[in-house]
Amino acid sequence: MPETSGAEGTDQYAALPNGMRICYRDFGDRAGPAILLIAGLGEDLTFWTDSFFGSLVARGFRVVAIDNRDVGRSTFVAAPPPSLWRQIAARPRGDGYALADMAQDAVGVLDCLGISRVHLVGRSMGGMIAQTIAAAAPERVLSLTSLYSTTGAKKVGRPALSTIRLLAAPPARTRTAAVRAHLRLTRHIAGTGYPIDDAAEAAIAARGWDRSAGDPAAGTARQIQAIQRSGDRTAQLGDITAPTLVINGDRDLLVDPSGGAATVKAIRSARHVVVPGMGHHIPEALVGPITQYISQHAGRVGEGGNHAGIS
Repeated sequence: MPETSGAEGTDQYAALPNGMRICYRDFGDRAGPAILLIAGLGEDLTFWTDSFFGSLVARGFRVVAIDNRDVGRSTFVAAPPPSLWRQIAARPRGDGYALADMAQDAVGVLDCLGISRVHLVGRSMGGMIAQTIAAAAPERVLSLTSLYSTTGAKKVGRPALSTIRLLAAPPARTRTAAVRAHLRLTRHIAGTGYPIDDAAEAAIAARGWDRSAGDPAAGTARQIQAIQRSGDRTAQLGDITAPTLVINGDRDLLVDPSGGAATVKAIRSARHVVVPGMGHHIPEALVGPITQYISQHAGRVGEGGNHAGIS
């Protein structure tokens, strides 16, 4: 059972058998269909904005969001992070975890909450984790929505060289530096059609820094290593039977849009939505459309459909 309980939208914790203590928030009608939100690399659960939570709750869903291990208020792993050269060379340490371990964390939270089946929504690395759950534990998954993610194949979904240079910068060691770094990266990857709201993004970055239970730079490095340890997952994605929706923009400089196309090709009967002008970011202007896509996709599953198209 959850280690603590609290009001809707407050930090709660699940103590898992694997030793992880995973922070989560739980919103909406407990009798509604459940959605699990899994955030991306270095993102805590608050990177899903209040408006995103609210839009899904207003559509009748119970929404659970988690801090992955090594971010936010979840457990920060004791193993040393990989060095920068290991990350660049994709030479993970032998003592690191993989996406499968992070998937186990997410399923463990569902177990603690007594949620047997769920609509999975993951973005970027969170999409990889959601894909892993859908492949390994199909009995737990009602539907899968993969947002600007990829398959792990080396020739697809690669970041632009300009993005790699930004990511290779020395990690932020203060709150102010973390906010500046977040704004710099987000401006770069957000896409051409949707300029970012600097004030809102600064608040998100500052809140993420304040919520961190450990060293954010080390945590992010270990998460990068988890992606690299997991390698090319294309064959595994072929085992996914849950109705799947893949959403990405056409201006993504962090996960090239080829990653979305490869995901659709790998997952049987997956549907694809490409948003013009969107990059690796969900701006306020796209919260409504994206949550509508998710709601329509999940609703068709609930009505007994499976792979109907998106209108």
